Amino acid sequence: MSFLRFNNKNWKAILLCVFAATIFWAFNSLNKHYSASINFPLAFDYDQENYIPVRPLPEQVKINVSGLGWELFRKSIGLKVLPLRIPLENPADVRKIVGASLPPLFSGQMEGLQINFILTDTLHIQVDPKTRRRVFVTVDSVEQYLRSGFGLSGSVTISPDTVWLEGPQSLVSSLPETLTIRPDFKNIDASVNERLEVDLFSNLIRVNPQTVTIRFPVSRMIQITDSVEVQVVNAASGLKTVPDISKIRYQYAIPEDQQNTSVSTQAILDLQGIGEGEHKLVPKLVNLPPFARHVVVDTLHISF
Repeated sequence: MSFLRFNNKNWKAILLCVFAATIFWAFNSLNKHYSASINFPLAFDYDQENYIPVRPLPEQVKINVSGLGWELFRKSIGLKVLPLRIPLENPADVRKIVGASLPPLFSGQMEGLQINFILTDTLHIQVDPKTRRRVFVTVDSVEQYLRSGFGLSGSVTISPDTVWLEGPQSLVSSLPETLTIRPDFKNIDASVNERLEVDLFSNLIRVNPQTVTIRFPVSRMIQITDSVEVQVVNAASGLKTVPDISKIRYQYAIPEDQQNTSVSTQAILDLQGIGEGEHKLVPKLVNLPPFARHVVVDTLHISF
């Protein structure tokens, strides 16, 4: 039974024979004609200076082709496969490309292969003209970011107060005339001078400049209580009497650095449209300090 005994040299010889037979079979098979369904890379030819895709363009198309096994094998593993090119003369007018219309475009680009049919049903695309537009920039109400007991003591300024947007027409035109920035502020108790990014959360729209500077003064608020004479206006001629009102009290908060601001506050009681009977009315204060907040005015109980 010596024929059942193998040494290392016997095994190596057998393995080499099997390997050689496999290579011979593979080479022989790859020289025959076959059909296969293969994903081919795509490229679109259009004016990229003046147009921009709104969404990513299709990257591949699936085609059933016939050809030598070698050629099919090379294409299927993506070895030196050039993308199939689709020209777009007026890209903004094209929203979809039916797969059945592609063979004439691809036939001259697939050397060594014959197209049987396109498996991809439809290619969906959206390419917009590039457009440029100028919009204003504002900031969300800063009062909500202030620490309790603090308030604005001056105007909020943004520099520059406009930016240019560039991108797909459908996206740029859908944006409002004024962009609102919502800063990441919290419990502010000092004046602010910060650079903020104008972020549209879209990598398709370019903003120029990309940042703006926001400035506003902040001061501690103090309570002011005062009184003022009431001026009655627009009393109806048919009223038998006009109530005798002297003064009312009012209260407001003001930035600490403006407490000595000289103003001539007035209280106006407008009786326009007020008839006989009992009424609860609140006079309107005018000429308050410019950054007065939380104004409280006495309510008047009057009757005619």
